[in-house]
Amino acid sequence: MNQLASVPRAPRTIEELGIPDALIQDIVLRRALFEGRTSTLQLATATCLSVAVMAKVVEELRDLRYLEVLGLEGYDYQLELTGQGREQANERMSVCRYAGAAPVSLTDYVDTVRRQSRPPEVTPETIREAFADLVVNEHLLAELGPALLTQGAVFLYGPPGTGKTSIAERLIRVHDDPVLIPRAVEVDSQIITLFDPVVHRAVEPQPEDLDPRWVLCERPSIIAGGELTADMMDLTYEPSNGVYLAPLQMQANNGVLVIDDFGRQVMTPEQLLNRWIVPLDRRKDYLSLSYGVRFEVPFDAKVVFSTNLDPASLGDEAFFRRIQNKILVPPITDEEFDLVLARAAAHHGVTVEPDAPAHLRAVSRSMGDGDLRPYLPGEVCKILKAVCAFHGWAPVLRPDTVERVASIYFTHAVRGASHLHRPPFTGMGGDARDHGATDGGNGHGSTVDATAAPTVPPATTPSPAPVAAPAGGSPF
Repeated sequence: MNQLASVPRAPRTIEELGIPDALIQDIVLRRALFEGRTSTLQLATATCLSVAVMAKVVEELRDLRYLEVLGLEGYDYQLELTGQGREQANERMSVCRYAGAAPVSLTDYVDTVRRQSRPPEVTPETIREAFADLVVNEHLLAELGPALLTQGAVFLYGPPGTGKTSIAERLIRVHDDPVLIPRAVEVDSQIITLFDPVVHRAVEPQPEDLDPRWVLCERPSIIAGGELTADMMDLTYEPSNGVYLAPLQMQANNGVLVIDDFGRQVMTPEQLLNRWIVPLDRRKDYLSLSYGVRFEVPFDAKVVFSTNLDPASLGDEAFFRRIQNKILVPPITDEEFDLVLARAAAHHGVTVEPDAPAHLRAVSRSMGDGDLRPYLPGEVCKILKAVCAFHGWAPVLRPDTVERVASIYFTHAVRGASHLHRPPFTGMGGDARDHGATDGGNGHGSTVDATAAPTVPPATTPSPAPVAAPAGGSPF
């Protein structure tokens, strides 16, 4: 991974921080209250400030009679709040309980995001490398490449289980350069927490001279599915601690934001897209604090919409005109299916007899909806291993074991309560719908992978949306 040419260094003076002096004092007071007996070095480490800056803050708080010096340990002052200091700290705690890393200024954040905004270097070679662990045909790769070089959003659509999510979550791989993510941002003396270790992957080791208020990370890739709500696209104020949480698109700046299962959110597709019309067009967003202060932030995330619904049900021509790149992810071919099966079998330690792939394809088409899905080989291998372990057999995929797995995996037609019965061991009647793609290689992913366990609905119900799974794998 390429490193940044230069990184911001820790400010040596309070003025270089670019945030209000009173806010810094509040954070230090609250930190000192939490720690009880503390020191200049402890406070500097906890608040991600340099010792030089903390020494100046301590001096100011001593002048205000909020801190007292208990003595020296080496070159480090031992400190404790005075009675007046504890009273002041508790008063500030009633407003905000935040006592972590000092925030960066909004100006510094905006400037940094814009400096880090650059299109990836996408060529046929780099796009193939990004999807090397998936079985993806050249035609699809040739459509994905140009879509990554344009500024607009990407719309991935196609039947359930064809690998759209696995494709979307791998788009970030075309980037190999890290970006700086602030731990928190200050706006109008309010704190917005931004860095989240769940979605931001820190680069190790961190540069030695990096301002610790920033974290050097891989470019973010955030996936939101049917759980996405309008609240998640705006600042979230937490009354319990008095800070704001950054919205998803702000967390995804300089990276990729995937809206999976598009059309299955509580809000309508029109409502979601209308919220982002200006950000998508102008690459900037507007957020508001709880008391009405409105401010501008960059919108520099590559937005990817992924759906298995009919595009005509999601919007009209005007709707789709705002999404420049629309890419169909179709079912896989026989050759691609066999390649996924070979990868899945190798991963799971399953031996595949020569006539098994063709038989599995025939069973999949007859018991499914007529098309091949890349998630199926991995599911078959997992069920086969369980069946063989139960009977004490060697894990070998043959036409007869394909039948055994199919009788477990696919649903069967039910003609009424009086006809409920278990189909014969080799029976193949009924119908089934795929529920999402998985990874045939390493058990992760949601495209052409083959390891996520789908929940198959009754044949009389519509096919549900695919369930997003972790990245990785070898899809179609």
